[in-house]
This record gives sequence, C-alpha cells and structure tokens, in this order.
Amino acid sequence: MARLTATAKEFLLSAPVELEGRIPRHVAIVMDGNGRWAKARHRPRTMGHQAGLKAVRASVEHGLKRGIGALTLFAFSSENWERPAREVQRLMELFLTAIERELDQLHENGVRVRFIGDLNAFAPELRDAMDQAALRTSANRALQLSIAVNYGGRWDIVNAARQAAQAVQAGLLEVAEITPESLAPFFVLSDVDEPDLFIRTGGEQRISNFLLWQMAYTELYFSDVLWPDFAADEFDRALAEFSRRERRFGKTSEQVRKC
Repeated sequence: MARLTATAKEFLLSAPVELEGRIPRHVAIVMDGNGRWAKARHRPRTMGHQAGLKAVRASVEHGLKRGIGALTLFAFSSENWERPAREVQRLMELFLTAIERELDQLHENGVRVRFIGDLNAFAPELRDAMDQAALRTSANRALQLSIAVNYGGRWDIVNAARQAAQAVQAGLLEVAEITPESLAPFFVLSDVDEPDLFIRTGGEQRISNFLLWQMAYTELYFSDVLWPDFAADEFDRALAEFSRRERRFGKTSEQVRKC
C-alpha cells in the first residue's frame, strides 16, 4: 500500500500473515467505545472520537490487505443528534477534517468513498465535502468505503418504501409487484452485496438500528475491544470466526454441502 501511516503500519504488522478460509465480501462495523476509551484515560469524549479516526484509517488499510470488497462504517446515527451539543459539533468538525486529510491517500489506494444517510441535515460545507469525496473516488474499485452518517435502518426502510410508493404513483410499478426483490433497489446500499459479516466493538451486543434490511442473513461478531484499540489481530479474529461458520440461508447443512 502507498504511504501507510505509522498507525496503519503497526496495525498491519501485528496481523497474522495469512488467513485460512472464506473472506467476507462486505463487512459492516459499529464503531463503539470511543467515549469509554476516553473516560478511562480521564479525557473528554471528543478525544476518544479523535483516537477512533486512527482505527478507521487502519481498518481500511487492513480491509484492502485482506481483499475485502466493501466496508461500511456506522459513524453517526440519526439518534446521535441527542448527544451533548459540544460533542456533536466536534464530531462534525472531525468529519470535515478527516475528509480533507484522508481523501488523497484513499483515492491513491483505489478506495471508493461515499456517505449514506439523510445528508440534508448537515451544514452545506460538510455536505459539499462529502459530495466531492464521492465524486472524486467514484471510479475506484479496490474497496468501497461507505460511511453511515445521520443514518438509521428504519429511516432506510421508510425511505425505500416512500420511493416505491412514488414509483407506483407514477405508474412505474404495480402494488402487486412490490416484493423484497423489487424493493431492494431503493435502499442506500442497493449496488453493494449485503454484509456477510457485522462487527460491533465495545462489548455491547445489539445492532442499534444499523442496516436492518440488509443484515437479514449477516453473521454477527461482538468484540469487547473498544474502537480506538481495534487492531489487526481483533479484525482477523472476526474474519477467522466468519470463515468457520456455516451459512445456510434457510437450507439444511446437507443442502449447503452439495452446493
């Protein structure tokens, strides 16, 4: 990889050389634990979010190294607006700074960047930076990095249903034709394989309104590691666990083995 940061180098050097078994095409991550990481060090929560950016950078590098095709990160939920105003403001500043600092290297490494969620809630400067990042990297194919901001799984489902209703109203779709398959193109990640593996750091065991539609058959992995400390060894533990699981999608084990 070109111009790896010191953090990313440490992250990669700590990883096993090879993994046996299947590698997920798409990994979705809830990056939890920034606030607790900072509290344990008697620092403000915003310091934890700053430290979490390093883990984001290193995780993208590792995803590229492992040949993962898509990585979707839950950065800011539609419920996070309820957090203290100072923390929210700092998060907005971090989003903008991260785009400005990281985009060149992401682009050089073939990463396609986009932001998913209700972007209309953000300030014009930040929204423009998101749009420009997506436009600049739109032709890249090494890894698709989707950052979920002001996103909620229920919002995604309602938004898809609303678009389907508009298609019916316009005569482009019949009510009887609405199926999971016909509704799928209206979701924000419609052009990406559904997540094979979901990782949540920080010890909590819930999905927190993240990709509710898309994760119907996703393998779930919960890690006690706080997000700023999430490194290659823990990422690889999740990948190794995924490779050991039998994914049946409603079939029997015997049917799966015959495929």
